[in-house]
Amino acid sequence: MPDYATLATTIRALTEGETDAVALMATLACEIHHSDDRFDWTGFYRVVAPELLKIGPYQGGHGCLVIPFSRGVCGAAARTRETQLVPDVEAFPGHIACASSTRSEIVLPVFDGAGEVIAVLDIDSDRPGAFTQEDADHLSAILAETFGKL
Repeated sequence: MPDYATLATTIRALTEGETDAVALMATLACEIHHSDDRFDWTGFYRVVAPELLKIGPYQGGHGCLVIPFSRGVCGAAARTRETQLVPDVEAFPGHIACASSTRSEIVLPVFDGAGEVIAVLDIDSDRPGAFTQEDADHLSAILAETFGKL
């Protein structure tokens, strides 16, 4: 598990004063991805139209380009505005297999200062059951601090 306190401090220092959402997403994707070897793919899907996500900055292999809110784990996080902790992607109804190596996944909604969902943070692992509620809590706090002012 990453040292989330150090990760949050690093991200805070790297993003201080930045207000461009894509620049922030690129920085977070890189820092989060390299903080833990459980993280096989780390990236953002941005809300670009009603009920539609498109790939944003990411680290890892290719991702799906477009995901409607009605499909997959990312769509569920955007639609319900709730973190999705999926210990076994094969057991998630409607899972979109962007990479065949993915075994578990965590997807967190990203809110701006007005409380609107502007993106989701998707982290995939090639290990089953890789993510915990502790991961969700720490990552959610980092996202709130980073994007909650936009």
